[in-house]
Amino acid sequence: MEESLRAQIEKIVKLTDDEYKIVLTYFTQRSYKKHQYVVQANSPAPNDTFVVKGLLKSFYIDDAGKTHIMQFAMEDWWISDPNAYHNKQNATLNIDCLEDTDTFFISIDNREKLCAEMQKMEYFFMKKTTAGYIALQKRILSLMSQRAEERHTQFVQLYPSLIDRVPKALIASYLGITRETLSRMTTL
Repeated sequence: MEESLRAQIEKIVKLTDDEYKIVLTYFTQRSYKKHQYVVQANSPAPNDTFVVKGLLKSFYIDDAGKTHIMQFAMEDWWISDPNAYHNKQNATLNIDCLEDTDTFFISIDNREKLCAEMQKMEYFFMKKTTAGYIALQKRILSLMSQRAEERHTQFVQLYPSLIDRVPKALIASYLGITRETLSRMTTL
């Protein structure tokens, strides 16, 4: 598992073996079972989670009880409730496991200490955060400007491995459409 985290970091910055040993001291390893919550709304969300193996979803439940899928996170992806994590507030989002999942996580306090100790890691987290903001902007623009069919096609192109791993109802929620609409689109 440790090599997955190192490979993720080294896509952006190279680390010596000694540097990586230091980095590991700031992370905690944890496994979750399918349907287990990593974060629950209205509770603290002190960690940013790196997925080594498995699949998670983040979602919001509105006042009418409707579930809105915000993000999926599979192997080699990060997931958190950014507002709760960075501002040390209670979560707005829920994050749970769609499959048994192995993770590494880092608290905001440990992240700040690690970044102060190692400039390479500050650069790594800055690049990962920026990439996340860009992806979020693209997702919002897609929801605002594309038709359902276009959003579905884009999802299939960007995340082909998720099609067989995520229930269609959750994909529909992520796309902002009904399950019935998704079924009509996929049977054409």
